[in-house]
Amino acid sequence: MTAEEKRLEEARTHQAHWRRWGPYLSERQWGTVREDYSKYGNAWEYFPHEHARSRAYRWGEDGIGGISDNHQRLCFAIALWNEQDTILKERLFGLTGPEGNHGEDVKEYYFYLDSTPTHAYMKYLYKYPQQAFPYTQLVEENRQRGLDEPELELLETGIFERDRYFDVFVEYAKASAEDILIQITLINRGDEEKPLHLLPTLWFRNTWSWDFTRQKPYLRVFPSDHTAGEMEEFSIVEACHTTLGKRWLYCATPDNLLFTDNDTNLDQIFETENHSHYLKDGINNYIIHGKTEAINSDNMGTKFSACYFNKIGAGQTKTIRLRLSETPSLTNPFGEEFEQVFKQRQQEADEFYQRFCPPTASPDLQNIQRQAFAGLLWTKQFYHYIVEDWLNGDPALPTPEREIKRNEDWLHLYNDDILSMPDKWEFPWFAAWDTAFHVLPLAMIDPDFAKGQLDLLTREWYLHPNGQIPAYEWHFGDVNPPVHAWGALRIYQIEKELYGRADRHFLERVFQKLLLNFTWWVNRKDKGGNNVFQGGFLGLDNIGIFDRSAELPTGGHLDQADGTSWMAMYCLNMLAIALELAPENPAYEDMASKFFEHFLYIAYAINHLGESDIHLWDDQDEFYYDVLQFPHGERKRLNLRSMVGLVPLFAIEILESKTLKALPGFKRRMEWFIKNRPDLRHNIACIETEGVGARRLLSIVHPDRLKKILQKVLDETEFLSDYGIRSLSRFHQDNPYVFEGEGHWYQVAYEPGESRSGMFGGNSNWRGPIWFPMNFLIIESLQKFHHYLGDDFKVECPTGSGQEMTLKEVANELSRRLVNIFQQKSDEQRPVYRDIEEFQSNPHWQNWILFHEYFHGDTGAGLGANHQTGWTGLVAKLIQNSGNAR
Repeated sequence: MTAEEKRLEEARTHQAHWRRWGPYLSERQWGTVREDYSKYGNAWEYFPHEHARSRAYRWGEDGIGGISDNHQRLCFAIALWNEQDTILKERLFGLTGPEGNHGEDVKEYYFYLDSTPTHAYMKYLYKYPQQAFPYTQLVEENRQRGLDEPELELLETGIFERDRYFDVFVEYAKASAEDILIQITLINRGDEEKPLHLLPTLWFRNTWSWDFTRQKPYLRVFPSDHTAGEMEEFSIVEACHTTLGKRWLYCATPDNLLFTDNDTNLDQIFETENHSHYLKDGINNYIIHGKTEAINSDNMGTKFSACYFNKIGAGQTKTIRLRLSETPSLTNPFGEEFEQVFKQRQQEADEFYQRFCPPTASPDLQNIQRQAFAGLLWTKQFYHYIVEDWLNGDPALPTPEREIKRNEDWLHLYNDDILSMPDKWEFPWFAAWDTAFHVLPLAMIDPDFAKGQLDLLTREWYLHPNGQIPAYEWHFGDVNPPVHAWGALRIYQIEKELYGRADRHFLERVFQKLLLNFTWWVNRKDKGGNNVFQGGFLGLDNIGIFDRSAELPTGGHLDQADGTSWMAMYCLNMLAIALELAPENPAYEDMASKFFEHFLYIAYAINHLGESDIHLWDDQDEFYYDVLQFPHGERKRLNLRSMVGLVPLFAIEILESKTLKALPGFKRRMEWFIKNRPDLRHNIACIETEGVGARRLLSIVHPDRLKKILQKVLDETEFLSDYGIRSLSRFHQDNPYVFEGEGHWYQVAYEPGESRSGMFGGNSNWRGPIWFPMNFLIIESLQKFHHYLGDDFKVECPTGSGQEMTLKEVANELSRRLVNIFQQKSDEQRPVYRDIEEFQSNPHWQNWILFHEYFHGDTGAGLGANHQTGWTGLVAKLIQNSGNAR
């Protein structure tokens, strides 16, 4: 057991609270629904970036490379000033949804380089320009660009030319669960000496302005009795909070100590009188404008910065050290122990991660996986949102005037947790179906945290009383694919495989709550009561001809190939969980039978819906499509060849012969159905035919139909890219799908890059790019089919190549293509960075990896949110699997 595994065990058994402190700050609290108290729900306009330095947040805090405790009472992050910017760099800048020509987009360069699951070691990099940051240029030029134009990125402004920037590395190492060593390394990458003000900042989240009964915490200079000598000089600041207790921040040789309060500058924001002289922007106003009155000369407050002024020569390095501890009397906080702890934690991190990467993996592949894990861990965030309090307002403030009462049907929702975010800048809120993918790679390194995420989503303060899982804060009532049973089962399997623990209690607890969610789906999303499901956009944003979440312009409703298939997959996932639990609790045999039967009905419906011959499966095209049901009863198949038609592949489960022998009640019920309901059994694949190892196959897609679908999936002129499976067939590049009906005309064409549609804000695109979560599910489905069909079942890959592959080989090939997005090729170019010269050839850029939201369907270039390690972090699992494949 490695040292990090021992810490995880101590956390699991509550011997030490190793996860209390972590990277839990958001990277954008402004512009969120939580901070929006506007009349019409204009979150971006109500709390913009320019307010953030002067206005206290209500529900959370943000910062650069920062940490906080698990309830975000006390926060630490860095601030910077290059003597050129008009404001301190205290938080990351980006465009709002309305400003960006492809929606919201961060315009900074920062990287998550390392972290262990307990955050005993963490490393972060921020690249800070030496010239004035081009805030106005980025906003104005992007606002003028259209949907068919690329975004203007920070590098394109020329601000990094001649390497005129600082690399700012922030590292943390825990000497104990409550003793955090901090090291900040500043490197001038330019060719001239330049000034840099570093302000490590400690502050309390404001909880006192909203409720006068809350006691205000304080920060103050702590008298030290250390004497000058051989040890380094240092100052101490004491932090005192009613529930957190006391902590002490040791600062090695600061130039100045600056105190203010984390209170809103009412005059600046609302043009009303301030209640205090010391405000959130006090340190900014002191450093930038020389306003000495903005700083509390009594050296007390709720926000504090140690000030370090540096002139750093070309290529030179400066290191600053701090220490946040529960101990007030460290005599030599920056002695030899400081360096030893850092060195030891780095070594322990290396030892911990060795087990997850194949021994034959190249250094580049190891680096990619390590940074993928780091991104997953750095994108944990304290997420606080109590919907009822948010809607009603706070005791110390006027009641909000709201015409739009967002999420008013979710008054029970009470979030006060550390959650895995999709991206802490672009999407600093949990997204339900994203979470189900985050937990897979997280389960490899920290199964307890992974389990906790799914457990939270199904707890009564998240799950709606009617059984719906909350989607995301912009609209908790939106419908995402029901992948949480799959996620729970995969966590269980991964923990069992890697750690030898079969946490049946977790599996059973989540299963019971998911029964409520399954019932909600059956009651709410099956309009005709015929086991064909709707569901709306189902996470695939603009994949449809029109917005699938809105009222259809034609009237009627959509019978969705993906909605129905997701439910078939849900049935089989619940069946698999029930079969896993049944040996120790026979009641679950009955539950397994229930989901088996429900799956049969859904499989029948997807293949034989309605009296007409307009089904979801098209015999001529040999593909699955949505079907539009008009109000007057006419049905029209929407022959748009997209990822929607591949979701039926996900509805697959293998029944092992030993499982059937161990559960005679389930086997008897299954065989009764096989014998007495031939109308149903013919709609599923091979339930009667034993496969390799006497296994049985439950699947919507019969092997013959699988071959037909894979002909298109593996065709490089259709779905297969050099970098994975496209979300829309390239066939539609020259053959756009056109829909005309009821006076409406719509067209969808293959768009491999950014979206040219404003649907869902225009900041994502499912009309051609490659998305990791769907590719991952395709790979897992092919692996399951191979497990049943064996090596004798082969398909041509790529289609037309004459090369036959087993389904296992196809799955490995798809994995290889996905991983290749990030790998350096023979010319040392990474497809993810296309023609961005700095990332391709500059030694200070080329080994740092960004895990984008999705990828160009032809070139593999990264698109969308560029820190969405959440589900793109699945690459870490693919890299591990590549070792198993060998």
